[in-house]
Amino acid sequence: MTESRSPGQAFADHFSAIAPAYAAARPTYPPALFRWLAGEAPSRRSVWDCAAGSGQATLALAELFDAVLATDASAAQLAQMPERPNVRRRASPAEASGLPDASTDLVTVAQALHWLPLAPFWREVSRVLVDGGLVAAWCYGIQQVEHPEIDRVVQRFYHQVVGPYWPPERRLVETGYATLELPFEPVEAPAFEMAVDWSLSEFLAYVGTWSATGRYRVEHGADPIDSLGAELARWWGDASRRVRWPLSLRVGRSHRTV
Repeated sequence: MTESRSPGQAFADHFSAIAPAYAAARPTYPPALFRWLAGEAPSRRSVWDCAAGSGQATLALAELFDAVLATDASAAQLAQMPERPNVRRRASPAEASGLPDASTDLVTVAQALHWLPLAPFWREVSRVLVDGGLVAAWCYGIQQVEHPEIDRVVQRFYHQVVGPYWPPERRLVETGYATLELPFEPVEAPAFEMAVDWSLSEFLAYVGTWSATGRYRVEHGADPIDSLGAELARWWGDASRRVRWPLSLRVGRSHRTV
């Protein structure tokens, strides 16, 4: 979940410096998503989780597939991933999985497609997928907190306080990848969402992992989370609040030509 570059550009790493915090604070994806993907894949022998980060998707895939390859351009991110006997980790760019031709049933990219050099990545996906294999990329944008005043404050923080510090790739997330061309046969997917019950400290830890928050810290030498936490405390209190993220999912199926 860390690679940010165009072909020929150096890897711009937004998350390695906060790899432990990222692993601890990011929400996990709904189990129903992975069950659906496993059911749509031609078999459950193998899956490549590209830009896997610290394993938010990898570990769930390992419960359903025989073998999982997790790659990421950041070795620091991969080092945060718990070990599983059927998971291999490899620090490598998205266009160089190291997998054999026609060897993979499913390729996944969770909250990271916007960071990848798409043309060479799509070529690599086409090379490694079996006939009828699936590629699935999903993202989540701004969360919804079930409290109107909290939402108002967080929206202002997102758009106005750290808004100028979002990398340009963030626009692809905000549109749910709708503007990206997926060079595979489209597959219609059900709707999925993430939902958690978080304390204020858990929510602030998550916002602290935003790439825009990190860039704000570097620019100003101060942490905007401090003032956000003080403002939210009056409404959040000691309670847990339900936080939701609708997932945007793009899925395609490969048909190999001989």
